[in-house]
Amino acid sequence: MSESNIAVVAHAKDDLRVDVVPVPVVAADEALVRVAFGGVCGSDLHYWTHGAAGESILRDPMVLGHEVVGTVETAAADGSGPARGTLVAVHPATPRPVEGVRYPEDRPNLAPGTTYLGSAAHRPHTEGAFARFVALPSRMLRPLPAGLSLRDAALVEPASVAWHAVSRAGVVAGRSALVIGTGPIGALVIAVLKRAGATSITAVDMHEKPLEIARALGATATIAATDVDAIAAVQADIVVESSGSWRGLASAVRGAARGGRVVMVGLLPSGEQPALVSLAITRELELVGSFRFADEIDEVIAALADGSLVVDAVVTHEFDAEDALEAFAVAADSASSGKVLLRF
Repeated sequence: MSESNIAVVAHAKDDLRVDVVPVPVVAADEALVRVAFGGVCGSDLHYWTHGAAGESILRDPMVLGHEVVGTVETAAADGSGPARGTLVAVHPATPRPVEGVRYPEDRPNLAPGTTYLGSAAHRPHTEGAFARFVALPSRMLRPLPAGLSLRDAALVEPASVAWHAVSRAGVVAGRSALVIGTGPIGALVIAVLKRAGATSITAVDMHEKPLEIARALGATATIAATDVDAIAAVQADIVVESSGSWRGLASAVRGAARGGRVVMVGLLPSGEQPALVSLAITRELELVGSFRFADEIDEVIAALADGSLVVDAVVTHEFDAEDALEAFAVAADSASSGKVLLRF
């Protein structure tokens, strides 16, 4: 390999570097992928700014990144994956059961021992894919249909998270929706809700830029997060909470119609959180969790390819991977950015 390999590595809290690293040696069931684009996720930002993402604590330097697309540089030697030159998206999860811990087998995203690219949940950490060249199991790779470019597919992974959240809402067509928090995931939820036939979509956020993106993606109304009365007056059939804050969850409960469903996709901090439980009980609300995704990535790729899912407005900035520190700083400013992409 004549080119050097670079990777975006979190060494510790407030210590993000672009390092020169070896080109990985691939196992028989792995492909060498040349990464084209990587999307900066909230978890990547947390490893940089806090040295942890939730309860996953960064104990050793770790390559970040799980939202990536690229080209197969070397196909898996065992013949299990796509051929050299194939454009691919990446499903970053490796589901693993844990003895004695039950979960529905048809919902692999709930497997308790699951590893995820760029995650410090286990030690040794699971290295991420923010690198020019990365070795990935062939089962993670999803070939892109003809006509779907790597740039257009750069949002496949977060869009799959949004798709899964909307699927947890049940029937969407002909119903009203409220989305609390319109950062990249909330914005993508709006795009999926529009595709699914919601009659109205109201978006709530603290800042004008995310609300501008929400309107571009199909929101029919927007409300400032501080306007509690206006949120409560929405009375939506479906509410998706994607802010990841207890105040956002309170707004979700207030804004739901009686008998409605609240999907919680925003990950709140660990530990006890304030919640309007009494109101949820007396209104007979259904509060359901939504965690990552299972196989929705295949539906998302198809919807992007056929043009029925339109997500272009979510991306607001692109940076060369060498400028990762600047990119992360922009991504951390939710008032002025949506999804930030790294170009490798």
